[in-house]
Amino acid sequence: MADVNGTSYQQSLPSDATKQERDPGGVGSESDSDRQLKKDDLSARVTPSYTYAQQSENPPAPPVYGPELDASDSGEEEPATAACFERSTSPTSALHRNKGAEYQKVGEEGVAKMHRFSLYETASRFYLVGADVLDRKFRILKIDRTADSEDLSVAEDDIVYTRKETNQLLNAVDDGNKVSGGLKLRCSTWGLLGFIRFTGAYYMLVITKRSQVAVIGGHYVYQIDGTELISLTTPISSRQKAERVPEEARFVSTLSNLDLSRSFYFSYSYDITRSLQLNMIQERGNLAQGIGRRGPGFPNGMFVWNQHLLRPASTALRNTYDWCLPIIHGFVDQTNVSVHARSVSITVIARRSRFFAGARFLKRGVNDLGFVANDVETEQIVSEAMTTSFHAPGPQLYANAALTSYVQHRGSIPLHWTQDNSGVSPKPDIELNLVDPFFSAAALHFDNLFARYGAPIYVLNLVKSRERTPRESILLKEYTNAITYLNQSLPEGKKILYKAWDMSRASKSRDQDVIGTLEATAKDILSRTGFFRNGNGVYWESRVQNGVARTNCIDCLDRTNAAQFVIGKCALGHQLQALGIIPDESIEFDTDLVTVLSHMYHAHGDMIAIQYGGSHLVNTMATYRKVNQWSSHSRDMVESFKRYYNNSFLDRQRQEAYNLFLGNYIFVQGQPMLWDLATDYYLHHADPRTWSERTRRNYVQWFNPDHLEDRRMPHDTHSTADLADRPLGFFDEYWIEYYRPLYLSSFLKMFPYRANSLRKYPIPKESQDGVTDSILSLPRPTTEHEPQEKGGSKKSATIADPPNHFHSDHVAKHSSNGDQRKDNALEDQLYLSPTQQRLPDIIKPISNELLNPSTISKQEKGPKDKSAVTQWTLNQFVVNSLNPFVVESEADEYLRYVNHPLNLPLVVSTDDPPNPKTDLQDYIRSSSSDSVAQMQSAEDDMTDFKQFVDIGEDTLTVTDADTSRRRYKAYRQWLKGKSLFKQQRVDV
Repeated sequence: MADVNGTSYQQSLPSDATKQERDPGGVGSESDSDRQLKKDDLSARVTPSYTYAQQSENPPAPPVYGPELDASDSGEEEPATAACFERSTSPTSALHRNKGAEYQKVGEEGVAKMHRFSLYETASRFYLVGADVLDRKFRILKIDRTADSEDLSVAEDDIVYTRKETNQLLNAVDDGNKVSGGLKLRCSTWGLLGFIRFTGAYYMLVITKRSQVAVIGGHYVYQIDGTELISLTTPISSRQKAERVPEEARFVSTLSNLDLSRSFYFSYSYDITRSLQLNMIQERGNLAQGIGRRGPGFPNGMFVWNQHLLRPASTALRNTYDWCLPIIHGFVDQTNVSVHARSVSITVIARRSRFFAGARFLKRGVNDLGFVANDVETEQIVSEAMTTSFHAPGPQLYANAALTSYVQHRGSIPLHWTQDNSGVSPKPDIELNLVDPFFSAAALHFDNLFARYGAPIYVLNLVKSRERTPRESILLKEYTNAITYLNQSLPEGKKILYKAWDMSRASKSRDQDVIGTLEATAKDILSRTGFFRNGNGVYWESRVQNGVARTNCIDCLDRTNAAQFVIGKCALGHQLQALGIIPDESIEFDTDLVTVLSHMYHAHGDMIAIQYGGSHLVNTMATYRKVNQWSSHSRDMVESFKRYYNNSFLDRQRQEAYNLFLGNYIFVQGQPMLWDLATDYYLHHADPRTWSERTRRNYVQWFNPDHLEDRRMPHDTHSTADLADRPLGFFDEYWIEYYRPLYLSSFLKMFPYRANSLRKYPIPKESQDGVTDSILSLPRPTTEHEPQEKGGSKKSATIADPPNHFHSDHVAKHSSNGDQRKDNALEDQLYLSPTQQRLPDIIKPISNELLNPSTISKQEKGPKDKSAVTQWTLNQFVVNSLNPFVVESEADEYLRYVNHPLNLPLVVSTDDPPNPKTDLQDYIRSSSSDSVAQMQSAEDDMTDFKQFVDIGEDTLTVTDADTSRRRYKAYRQWLKGKSLFKQQRVDV
């Protein structure tokens, strides 16, 4: 059969394993359908291979649109729950192989991965039916439910079926199992995560819900929104011991503490476990070697969080990643922005390492294998959204010059240190558990960084340097000694670049600019490491990032995220310049583009903080920009309390779930249970009994010289002679996945449309003529988001709004954007540099229209009732503060103030000065000596004044004579249980 590109295929022979798959009864019985299939197999063995014409005469079958695929009310192109395979109840005909089938056997050209699965079950087996993205090709996986509890019996069918053949095969299985209940649909899934067992039989973990979060090179990235753990046993075959049933239930309950529906991501055809640079280098290398690999066939195991679940599948299956999906844990966000009328896509991907993973106080420092806690790789991909694939015209494979990326790294300080949180202190003391003069663990860690990113490594250490009680400063000194020792052996130009800066102290100081210092550091980092830019080496020169910026504070959360945002902002300028969008690499803070980027990094930091610390970021960019906003301080206090609560009471349960899911703990008969372990130290460190068997590393040559070599991009963008005639779909099937031919969709539901920044972050961008302009060329004005009303209407005083033309225009033009980010209205103002704010663009000057008394009505004047003033909402207060206005009386008073003479001469005599000002003389003569002499105070006022200043020696004792004084009235009210302040209802 030939595809649309004219590539011919040959018919292949079914394997013996396939014949075993067609056993519908499951107990060795042979039905009529099986005998017919054997005849077809025999005829296939003696049939010569056919070469079909290059132009197919078999039109593709249109996709079936059931009620599940309608999703007219859904916001996404596809529903969150997968649609099951629609079986036909018509009588089963003879199972003849369709000679016009487009695909024959796994391994032939054009066989794609499966995107949707339907799980059927009988009394003895599970049948997992996988379908491709177009629902035209199907494969079947059979799982035995009667096998021994310690064995996983999985049979993989090599045949790729059509829809008609799949329906016939399932009907045959249903007919063969009528006695035991037939074939029933268990669930529909988006993918298989693997298999896991605790004390008895295996479980199968499947994805039940998903949502699109990004598209890279035409390949979608999804977030897991729902999973289901399915036991592979049957009530008849389950013969677990009675004492193991409670233990099994507790293991399942422990695993459920890990919420897989948050911050876990996967992709069917793009390797999200590696950076864009590594993927492009690998694909270019495959072209040079004549390999046409598609999809994440060999993911980076460091970031595959279901690696433990994939081990049984890799043993039982020949094509593991055709059925199972590798997932990452971290953060993925993407948005499209318009910069100078050019569409730009910004993607932020965070990958958390599965090694030495855990909760905040339970995982600190580094283990003896060189893996640090809270190890997160953050990648920032900036591309021009007008191009979809990784390829350039020609075709030049994987040579699209509109792709750039920059990678950062964060991780705990690579020393052996811990914090004991068993007490009640929110900041426990820091203890150095092991002092190694050769810093072996740090050497392993930095050698791993060299292998992943190359040289140089720029270390930005943000821990505190001066403290009343030494805590973080202890690690600062030891970390500095470690870097100094390791740099002794590194060659020139490859040494670790180290900068220690007390960011917390700088943020509290009035004479230090935190943002300015971070920007200078970011420019230094970018000049040394560079960034990745794709190209073909001829018309578009490619660039490669060599080295990485490693940022850390004590927790690698708040200060680290702020620093990474500034570095990402600097990298964004370089990336936009490389794409030819802006003339230079500098971007001002007061632009909507930086605001969008700050939103993304703020969400990125929140997710990383929740995973490691149990709460959102405590100190945001608002804190380090020295913005005195009371809402920011109250939010920081709430998040601090949430973090303290989670660290004290919930972290241990979360750590047990991590250890169970990642395979750090595996049940062994006779060994302690997971919840009975006093510590999980030996689950994350090497077995001490194997230390004597390991080869001791060289203390001087602690690094691998090959890891210091510069990364280079292969310039060959054309395939070898063996692959020269292959169509583009052989290397990359982005066209089918992204454009989905023959599938009915709408722009409103397509992710590239929904990823627009105006829909995700409704920020007004009004030019002077009222036309939406580039988000880079205009400063960001303020916004107002009306609070949601709860319940019915409230009785309150009606307050007239001030004449705010900007606010009214903004509400009229942006009220349709929704209220999805209302709570960030205040924080939008906190991401601009204090030294670069454009106040004239935010605060409107006094205009003649406002000074004209005819333009100010009585209703537009400010409220006079104090009780009405207290009922102004917080948003109204903010808007009126940022958009001030004046009335006629205030304008007259201001004009009188500015017209007052400022050059007043020094009065040294009673004589009039030479050439006196007329206004000054009038002012002096208005207050004569006679009028001053006539000024007298009333006797009651003098009595009150004497009582006020008459204070006895014992000022803290209140006598009976003091009860009549006015200043003790509030104190007497307080003694009666009332408040010191007048309470007024405020509508917030």
